[in-house]
Order: sequence, then structure tokens, then C-alpha cells
Amino acid sequence: MTNEEGEIRIYVACLAAYNNGILHGCWIDANQDTDDIHAAIRKMLTASPIEGAEEWAIHDYEGFEGLYIAEYQGIERVAAFAAFIAEHGELGAKLVNHYGNLDAARETLEDYYAGEYRSLADFAQEMTESSTTIPDSLRYYIDWESMARDMEINDVLAIYLGFDRVHVFWSH
Repeated sequence: MTNEEGEIRIYVACLAAYNNGILHGCWIDANQDTDDIHAAIRKMLTASPIEGAEEWAIHDYEGFEGLYIAEYQGIERVAAFAAFIAEHGELGAKLVNHYGNLDAARETLEDYYAGEYRSLADFAQEMTESSTTIPDSLRYYIDWESMARDMEINDVLAIYLGFDRVHVFWSH
């Protein structure tokens, strides 16, 4: 889910103002250096209607492609997630959600990616035909869907991104 501009951003609110019934905060580009994000937060707190405001929380976010961002998520993690999603889009977010870990998602993309296919059955067919000779007399009896289902259970991770779009990764 991205906003109209396609930005990856967080809405950071001043908690001193919030606790006094005042909505004060700002949208901040999350796909930037952590020091720049912290500077934007300090600027928002300085402009708070409550003098001496120091505490903040993330009250909203956009562009993280379904990845959950906690209210008190560390800015270092937010920036790392944003950079990963900026590079890999929805696929990156789905991998982070699957593994629950940015490092595992990154390793999977770098070391175990098998490609994008119209279906997992297409992947099973391509892998089979590239590794063995199938006699013409048997070709039409092979159930690629069943083979794909077995591969997904035992050998591969499939990330589905809409109709006719599956990214396949070897299990590790």
C-alpha cells in the first residue's frame, strides 16, 4: 500500500501535545538516513504547542507494502525497512513478514531466488524439463499442479504477488 506519491513515510506525533488533546505531528520520509529522520522529529517537537516536548510516537505509516510498523519502532529499523522496500517493493515486505527478520529476507533474496513465474506449476515444469528428458508419450500425463504443490511443501517458498505472478525461492 503506497500513498499517491509512492513515498515510504511515517507520521510522527508529539506525545506531550497528544496527551493534552492537541494533534501535532508531521509526515516524514522514512527512506532516508536515520540522522535525517531524527532531525525531522526534533524539528517537529521544537514546533510543538507544548513547551519542552520530548516524547514522540509513530501514529501512522504509508508505503511499507503491508509490513507492520509499531508505534515505538526504532528509527534505525524503520529506515532499514524503508530502504529494503524501496529496493524490493511488495516482494521485500512479504519476505520480511514471512521470516519476521530483515536479515533472513535479504539473505533469501540474494542467495535463494529462483525467479518469477506465471505459476508454481510453470516453475515445476521448467525445472523438470531442464533436468530430465520426458518421453513424448508421457508428457501429457504429468500433473504439473500436483508436482508444484509437493515442491512448495518440501523444496521452495512461493511468494504470490497478484494474478499470474509468483516469485520462487529455494528452501534453506
